[in-house]
Amino acid sequence: MTQISRFTGEIVPIAQRVTGDGDESAATFRGGGFADYALVSLHCLRIYLDASYRMTIGLLKEMPQITGEIGLNAADLPSPSTLCKAFDRIEMSICRVLLRQSAQLHDPSKHAAIDATFYERSAASRHYCQRISYRVQKLKVTKLVDTDTQAVLDVHCSTNREGSDADLAEQIARRNAGDLRSLAADKGYEKQALREALRELGIRPLIKHRIFAPYDHAHNARIDEQRYNQRSMTETVNSAVKRSLGFAVRARSWFREFHEIALMCVVYNIKRAVKQ
Repeated sequence: MTQISRFTGEIVPIAQRVTGDGDESAATFRGGGFADYALVSLHCLRIYLDASYRMTIGLLKEMPQITGEIGLNAADLPSPSTLCKAFDRIEMSICRVLLRQSAQLHDPSKHAAIDATFYERSAASRHYCQRISYRVQKLKVTKLVDTDTQAVLDVHCSTNREGSDADLAEQIARRNAGDLRSLAADKGYEKQALREALRELGIRPLIKHRIFAPYDHAHNARIDEQRYNQRSMTETVNSAVKRSLGFAVRARSWFREFHEIALMCVVYNIKRAVKQ
């Protein structure tokens, strides 16, 4: 069994559970509507193949085994424009649940690290950029990563660099409070309010203090050094995602780009799981 076949075998049941339409036919009738799980699976395959919509449909027409696992055949596949428009109907909440389900394939350890990276927005024509005021060139993406399994647990995207990284880390930690025992981060997240918020959530903060006074050395000495050093796993994951799935997003509008980043993390988690 090939890796793409194993990947499809994992993403389809996850998509069926998340969308809740696993009992429906993938294609209700030829040329008509498609079940949500089928569209989600096709979009994940598009990201897995790192291909355009047109190229993805063309490749899948030559892969009857893969399309069969989704419940489709070559004649049932949607047109590239239909697949593109369907991407708008995938809500970010669905993407987050998909990400959580894909992370569970790795049996997370509840010890996590957080860090940010940047993704390029695909090059567009100068006329297009002027027409839609397309000025932001990079997306800031913050990932929450399990340090033992290197699975992506959560992701946050932004088109600006305003606001504190520590405040953003608190927001992400609150979303995942029940699944975390410790959270490691570098000194860019150093903020006493973040440490206090994490302790209130039952999460041990592993964030070193900036040295302003002798007692700061004592604070840092009490940190679990082995767990703290595992914060570098976020950099490893960021590098792995970019090398395997690309360092830029193909979508043009910001909300589609956020969805694409989330699905990239889903694809990364499943790819890592099927390799193991």
